[in-house]
Amino acid sequence: MKELTAIDREARKESLMNNLDGRIKLISAMLIIIYAVTNTNLFVLAIMEIYLLILISLSNVTPSYALKRIALVIPFGGFVAMIQPFFQPGNILWTGPFGLVHITDYGLFFGALLLARVTVSVTSIVFLSSATSMQDLVASAQKLGVPHQLAMLLNLTVRYLFFFYDQLMNILNAQSTRCFDIFSNKTAYKWRLRKVGETITMMFIRAFEQGETVYLSMVCRGYSENTRIYRAKSKIDYKDFTLIGITVVMIVSLEYLNLFVI
Repeated sequence: MKELTAIDREARKESLMNNLDGRIKLISAMLIIIYAVTNTNLFVLAIMEIYLLILISLSNVTPSYALKRIALVIPFGGFVAMIQPFFQPGNILWTGPFGLVHITDYGLFFGALLLARVTVSVTSIVFLSSATSMQDLVASAQKLGVPHQLAMLLNLTVRYLFFFYDQLMNILNAQSTRCFDIFSNKTAYKWRLRKVGETITMMFIRAFEQGETVYLSMVCRGYSENTRIYRAKSKIDYKDFTLIGITVVMIVSLEYLNLFVI
């Protein structure tokens, strides 16, 4: 949760990318992801990764912070990529003991390709979250045609996610002032487990009560199933068209290189 707070704080900084329209950034990120998962050229994927890192640097995000966020997600796809050389067919490059394990040339290529695709896709998400706050991201998705009910749920989730985190921290601080430590071996394991269960139950009760209070407040203010979230109109200027134009030109150029040059 602290990481989500830090991400939203980074997204609200003043920078060239942060000031662009959220719809343009969302479309650009989706175009890059779609092209990355359908491309089979490692050189092209490397160029796309460099392009995304440049965009992240223009978002006033420190390289170490961006690389740390990328590195946290890569291992999940990296594990799948690492086992591909042992399962994909192809020319055998290495045989393990008793001939039970094989590494093939196509398996190595497919594993590297899968890892490159995951890296580009994750970097695109990092760029999008670094340059767009969560509220703006939901608003942009709604303007692009996301169903109203889904947009409302996402908006309420984002709005009250931090509130419930504060509630949880208040409970944990109250427990710590009473010398409760979940990792302490000085108290019985069953007793600690029961206290953790009580904490979870308390959070569910507070979430239910807060949900009822918020819903009644919204109904008193005229909320119904046809109510729409107010979004201030924003114009797309030349800076926004520049980003989407550069992204489209880059994808078209890379596809041309992939088909006729490389």
